[in-house]
Amino acid sequence: MSARWPTVPEDFPKAAARTLQDSQLRSNLGHATTAIRAKRAGVVGEVPDWEALRDEGAAARDRALRRLDEHLVLLEERVTALGGHVHWAPDKETAQRIVVDLVRGTGSDEVIKVKSLLTDELELNPALGDAGITAQETDLAELIVQLGGDRQSHILVPAIHRNRREIRDIFRETLPNAEDVSDDPADLAEAARVHLREQFLRVPVAISGANAAVAETGTVAVVESEGNGRMCLTMPKTLITVMGIEKVLPTWEDLGTILRLLPRSSTGERMNPYTSLWTGVTPGDGPEEFHLVLVDAGRTTVLADPVGRDALRCIRCSACLNVCPVYERTGGQAYESIYPGPIGAILTPQLQGLDTAPTLPWASSLCGACYEVCPVKIDIPRILVHLRGRVTEETDASGKGHHAGAERLSMRAAGRVMSSRRAYEAAQKAGRLGLTFVQGGRGARGALPGLSGWTQSRDLPQPEGSFRDWWRQREAGRADGDAPPGAAPHGPGEDA
Repeated sequence: MSARWPTVPEDFPKAAARTLQDSQLRSNLGHATTAIRAKRAGVVGEVPDWEALRDEGAAARDRALRRLDEHLVLLEERVTALGGHVHWAPDKETAQRIVVDLVRGTGSDEVIKVKSLLTDELELNPALGDAGITAQETDLAELIVQLGGDRQSHILVPAIHRNRREIRDIFRETLPNAEDVSDDPADLAEAARVHLREQFLRVPVAISGANAAVAETGTVAVVESEGNGRMCLTMPKTLITVMGIEKVLPTWEDLGTILRLLPRSSTGERMNPYTSLWTGVTPGDGPEEFHLVLVDAGRTTVLADPVGRDALRCIRCSACLNVCPVYERTGGQAYESIYPGPIGAILTPQLQGLDTAPTLPWASSLCGACYEVCPVKIDIPRILVHLRGRVTEETDASGKGHHAGAERLSMRAAGRVMSSRRAYEAAQKAGRLGLTFVQGGRGARGALPGLSGWTQSRDLPQPEGSFRDWWRQREAGRADGDAPPGAAPHGPGEDA
C-alpha cells in the first residue's frame, strides 16, 4: 500500500530543501523530464493547427464548467437508463464509505485498480485497507510505488524518481518468484505481468477513475498505455468508477478534441495505445454491474472562484510538470500532495484550503513555461499570483498568519516608499549599502533579520550604481558639452 500523504503538508521550502539533498532523485528526474519534453515537442510540431486545437480544448472545458450542474444531471439520467448506478459524494469521507460499502456488497475482500489520481486524492487504498479489503494497483508505475511503500512524485509517471536498479531491488524484495529478476526493463515488465495476470483472472471487483464522461450518451472514458486498464474494465463482474464532477463533457465532439490533445501533451504519442469507452452495462459483455461515483471534494468551491476555477479545466496531462524548473529540481514529493508541479501548486491549495497548503502558490518561478505547454491554456502563473494574494489576505484575516502578516506590512511599506521619489532614492542607497555587508546573501550574514526568507534560497546581486545616478551623470555630461557617458559609438560611414 502506498504511503499516506500528510493531512497538513509541510511548508514547501522546507520539504524542497530536503529533497534537493537527493542527487540521485535530481538525476532521475532530469533524465526523464528531458526525454519527455523532447518527445512531446516532436509530436506537437506535427500538428499545424495546434494552437487552434488548444483554443478548442479550452472552450470545450469551459462549456462543461459553465453548465456543470445540467451536464451532471443528464449524465446521471443516461447512465441509470442504461443499467448503471450513480452515487454522489460531496466529500472524501463519503466517497470512501460508498466505495467500501459497494465492495463489501459483492462479498469480495480484494479489488484491482486502474491508475487513478482521484482515488489517490481520496486516499481510497488506505480506506479499503482499514476495512479489510486489499487493493492491488495494476499500472506498472503505481505498482512500483505501492510495493515500495512510497509516494507518487509525478501525475503521469508516479515512480519517475526511481531508476531501474531501485525498481529491481523493490521487485526482488516484494514480488513472489522475482528473487533473481535483473534490472533489464523487459525482465522487470515480465515480472510485473506474471504477478498481475493471476489477479486479473481471479479478482471479481475493479475500481477505476475516469478521464472524461460524455453527458449526452452517459459514456465513460479511460485512456492508458499498458492494457492493464482494459483488463480491469472488462474482466471483473463489478466495476466501480470514481470520477471528479469536473470531468464531465457535454458532447462526443468535445471528447474527440480532448483525446487529440491528451496523448501528445502527456506521453508524446500521436494517440493513446488503449482508449476504453463504456456506456452502462451490456449483458454478456463486460462487467455485470457498473457503479459511477461522482465526487465533489472541494471542486464546487474552486468553481466559485472566478480566477481559480480555470484550474478545473485540467486534463491531467502533466505537461506543466515536465517543463517546470522548480519541479525538475525538487521532485514531486516536495509538494506533499498527489498533485505536484505547477498544476498542484494551484489545485492543492484550492481543494484542501489555503490554510492547509499556503506556501504552494510560491513554489514557482513564474517563468510561464507551464502556460505555454498547457493543452487547455490554463494560465497557471496568473492563478498563482491570484492565490498568493488570497493567502496574504485571507489567512492573515483568519488569524493563522504564516508569513502573510509580515508580507502585507512589507508591501504597504514598499508602496509608500515607491510613491515618493526622495524616499525611493534613499531606499536605493540604503539597499546598496546593505548589500555590501551581506556579500552574496548566503550564510550568517544572509540570515540577518528580515532577509533570511529571501536569502536562504537566493543570491543577492552585488551593489551597482542605479539607473537614476547614471542618467544624472549623462545629463550633466551633455550640459558640459562632453560626449554623454554611455552614448552609442558612431557607426561606419557616419560623420565623426
